[in-house]
Amino acid sequence: MRWLLALFCLSVASLSQAAYIETIIRKPVLKDDAPLVSPATTPTPGRIDKVLVIKSQRRLELISNGEPLKTYRISLGKKPVGAKEREGDKRTPEGFYWLDWRKVSDRYNLAIHVSYPNVTDAAKARREGVQPGGMIMIHGTPLGGEYPEEVFHTLDWTEGCIAMRNTDMREVWNLVQDGTMIEIRP
Repeated sequence: MRWLLALFCLSVASLSQAAYIETIIRKPVLKDDAPLVSPATTPTPGRIDKVLVIKSQRRLELISNGEPLKTYRISLGKKPVGAKEREGDKRTPEGFYWLDWRKVSDRYNLAIHVSYPNVTDAAKARREGVQPGGMIMIHGTPLGGEYPEEVFHTLDWTEGCIAMRNTDMREVWNLVQDGTMIEIRP
């Protein structure tokens, strides 16, 4: 009888995870006026093993061999306290994710995608009957004279993303490879 219960539990777990798998087809758009260096060809002092975000300190760290290599000031979602719970709550997620793809953004310069929601986030949202949201990115600030970077750099203004100055974002773009783990702490 126990094996039947175990089989049932495994079946339900695998089906519930399969229901939340999304396939994203992406084609990065490169602008001629923004020369970029591929992360694979960028000389780095050490491989970036992990990106650590500490929301309460508005800080993003690039970790290499367990030690912080670079630190940057960041902006968060408009409601920065607490983990993201559902689509549209304007919160930045908390937990472990992957930086899984990148694109050149028409609105925010460069952007690297955070693999939110993870299995735990999706299961929690499903239990609460809400959509978990998605498209959480690390990105630069808006381009153009009507959006002064100095103002955006000191505010929590995103819909849940992690924003940085464009010069900092170019550095992160060149130092961090797709597939790097990101930990977002409160």
